[in-house]
Amino acid sequence: MDFAVILIATIVGCFALRNPLKALPVAFYAAAIAIDVVYVYGVFFGLPRAIWSPLFVLIQKCELSLALFVVVMFIGCLNRGGRAYHWLKPVRSELSIVAWFLSLGHMAVYLESYLPRLLGGGEIGGNVMGAFVLAVVLLVLLVVLGVTSFAFVKRQMSTASWKKVQKLAYPFFGLVYVHLLLMLAPSALHGGVAATTSVAVYSIVFAAYVVLRLVRAAKDRRIREAV
Repeated sequence: MDFAVILIATIVGCFALRNPLKALPVAFYAAAIAIDVVYVYGVFFGLPRAIWSPLFVLIQKCELSLALFVVVMFIGCLNRGGRAYHWLKPVRSELSIVAWFLSLGHMAVYLESYLPRLLGGGEIGGNVMGAFVLAVVLLVLLVVLGVTSFAFVKRQMSTASWKKVQKLAYPFFGLVYVHLLLMLAPSALHGGVAATTSVAVYSIVFAAYVVLRLVRAAKDRRIREAV
């Protein structure tokens, strides 16, 4: 249920902060990095509960980054002539970069936590192992998509090459859902209310994206054929 609230707040924030983000994207990138630094510090040295509690939900559980990625992906489903699309489309790359930076703290701590257990031969459940392998794949995709989202990198690539790379966002988004299921399924299957609710919320969001993206693709195809 936390994610539903965070997603709604993120959507409102994206609309409200669109102009500042477009004018000063570096300030937002720096803020995201600063949040990562505070989070990593808290993991190893501790922080007051008032600071750690929101960081745990937003960064350790990666819910803020995921909410931003959801916004970025859903922008591609919006009506091309609509006000929402024209308002958010110019900051789509900036939003994805902020989400990218925020996710790096989660990734770093996650990998640091499980890598020693894997290398040391510790006992790890099949779902956790699967989630770890997926996390490595997601990290590779995340690095490629994040780096190519920067304008100066995009300018060095041909339009065709850049578009091909950006299509990796689709498998990335799908694998994120699989990763979430692998982490939440054991608790949900054993009757965990929080995990079951989270699976339901994530499933609704990702299913809605698939449906809306297919509808958008069909409309775009009809437009191209008409032209």
